[in-house]
Amino acid sequence: MMNYRQRLSGLLLFLTVLGLVGSAAADVKLASIFSDSMVLQRDLPVPVWGWADPGESVTVALGEQTKSTKADDGGRWQVTLDALQANAEGQTLQVKGANQVDIQDVLIGEVWICSGQSNMEWPLRLAMNPDKEIAAADHPQIRLFNVPGHLTSPVPKDTCPGSWQVCQPETAKAFSAVGYFFGRRLQRELQVPIGLVGSNWGGTRIEPWTSPAGFHSVPELKAIADQVDAYTAETKVTGRSPSAIYHAMVHPLAPFAMRGAIWYQGESNGNEGKSYYHKKHALVNGWRRLFNPELAFYWVQLADFRKPNDDPAGGDGWAQLREAQRQALDIEHTGMAVITDIGEDNDIHPRNKQDVGWRLAQWALHQTYGKQDLVPSGPLFKGHKVEGDSIRLTFDHVGSGLMAGKKEGLEPTAEDKGGKLQRFAVAGEDRKWHWADATIDGETVVVKAEGVAKPVAVRYAYTMNPEGANLYNREGIPASPFRTDDW
Repeated sequence: MMNYRQRLSGLLLFLTVLGLVGSAAADVKLASIFSDSMVLQRDLPVPVWGWADPGESVTVALGEQTKSTKADDGGRWQVTLDALQANAEGQTLQVKGANQVDIQDVLIGEVWICSGQSNMEWPLRLAMNPDKEIAAADHPQIRLFNVPGHLTSPVPKDTCPGSWQVCQPETAKAFSAVGYFFGRRLQRELQVPIGLVGSNWGGTRIEPWTSPAGFHSVPELKAIADQVDAYTAETKVTGRSPSAIYHAMVHPLAPFAMRGAIWYQGESNGNEGKSYYHKKHALVNGWRRLFNPELAFYWVQLADFRKPNDDPAGGDGWAQLREAQRQALDIEHTGMAVITDIGEDNDIHPRNKQDVGWRLAQWALHQTYGKQDLVPSGPLFKGHKVEGDSIRLTFDHVGSGLMAGKKEGLEPTAEDKGGKLQRFAVAGEDRKWHWADATIDGETVVVKAEGVAKPVAVRYAYTMNPEGANLYNREGIPASPFRTDDW
């Protein structure tokens, strides 16, 4: 009798456990990106998605909107909220299925993903003036979501770790400094809530962050696309494998509505040129397919680094990579923050992240948010014309004029009234490069070099560390390095 009772008790316990498991399986769940204190994108349709039992009815409510659907055969469900207006007052996002989930303190504003390698991952606590900046990082209208850890997968993942946090000293100090300074300026000038999604990993190349669809969008990258297509769930991947980081740290965030992306990466691809140009196209194309067909995309051109090179031909180190970054501006609705004036020759991680975030925000405010009174960047090479023994250079984004400038620390750029333009080189038909005299003439720069009677090409700051390069617009933003040749 005792043995029978024990077996009956065990059977009842087993059935109870089964019931509990069944109940848990029926619970409606939301994707990783949804948590208390989050920000939803304003003025765009907003997907909300998650999982439940196949066929389970799910209702999502926010404010006056209510949307209903049923989970598909795989248990995934998704609704799309109509475009929302900015709202700095916390609301509740309510999701009902077999159970109910309430996401509290939801704000409506602007959402940006902040991604790349170590200079994007670099935390606020290691930026310039960290104690002062951390103490001032009390911004309840800025919310931070960080994908923790360094994750890879051979196939797309549905979930990733992370949760939203209100921006305050304790949460901001470990968040991306570039992302924080970018978001801080946007919040101050737009006066709407800002959501920043950090997904970054030091030392990584661009390929692991790029989606398979991105690789397929660029014919020159077919070999990489084929490599990724061959992955199975059992394929061993690392942080260097194409699409492997994307699968684990970006794909789980999709299709969350976002306005744009900021990107600081390239050091690990630093020996590349044209190939990086193609990869940048693939990255942007893939992410736009994922989040928003019109996703704004702003990147950081690599800073000056290592000892200066006095060879006027340049071309060493990251010179070609920077040129590829500049040429990739042919992608619509993109921009580039130039920072060859704020790097450190002995540190690949410049501590001045304040100016980096500010210059990225300058692009976003002008181009994404329509503040046409702002000049989005420093001078960008536009064209050149040979005039006898000289070459005249024209630029976009001259702003209120050109100047020789000097940048010191976090101070605004000052005009160097007695200074001469530096780091311009000229070559003739023999393709031998000579340092040139460069003179500002209205909105143009005229360059010439002694001994070069018939110049054909110009290079500016085209070297790993273009120390002394000092062409700015009067808004205090530096000109990008460039070359007119393709030798």
